[in-house]
Amino acid sequence: MKKIVISLVLCLVFATNSVAQIESSQTGAWYMYFYYAQLGDSNWGIQGDFQYRDWQGLGDLEQLLLRSGVTYKPDNTSLLLTLGYANITTGTFGDSDATSNESRIYQEALFPSKIGSRIYLTHRFRYEQRFVEDQDFRTRYRYNLFFNVPFNSKEMKAKTFYAALYNELFINGQTDIGNGRQVELFDRNRTYLGAGYHITDKIRVQLGWMNQKSVSVGKGQYQISLHHNF
Repeated sequence: MKKIVISLVLCLVFATNSVAQIESSQTGAWYMYFYYAQLGDSNWGIQGDFQYRDWQGLGDLEQLLLRSGVTYKPDNTSLLLTLGYANITTGTFGDSDATSNESRIYQEALFPSKIGSRIYLTHRFRYEQRFVEDQDFRTRYRYNLFFNVPFNSKEMKAKTFYAALYNELFINGQTDIGNGRQVELFDRNRTYLGAGYHITDKIRVQLGWMNQKSVSVGKGQYQISLHHNF
């Protein structure tokens, strides 16, 4: 397990420089809602996100992603575990209205921590089982490193402005996806920089820009997100 984690971190650091890219000149936009609710005083909860992703801003569907899961937080730890399901509808760039569908089961471990008095650091490990239309069953590994840094407070609380950064690495579990088609072991890398504001202790909004790179494509995305803790 230690060797796997080290390998993922090294790939995360060097992926941007090692991947051939075809840059797209058209910036897309992602509109996202994230939620989390703890069920009373128990260790259990629910979390998920709903995302509309557009190739050009509005009017050309890239993806509609609906994802929800059951969470469990062990006693005396900040670790959060999730078992969930996602349904993804993917559109085609341009005038075509053709879409494809994917069902996805995932398991996730979230490790939040704090460095010094202001830097909020979170590691997220996610393992996905993917059922993509017209493809063989396959899996994917994801590692995301998040940083949140508040400006006008040492705590992430109401009326706080903050900087948000993350980098996420995707690794395919299989390279053969059926009918003689192959994909690379490296799937994609996402780098994000944004700013957010805590409206209340439980609701915050965020605006930023993300660059996503795969083996052949690099594309920028504006991201607008609402984060809601019940």
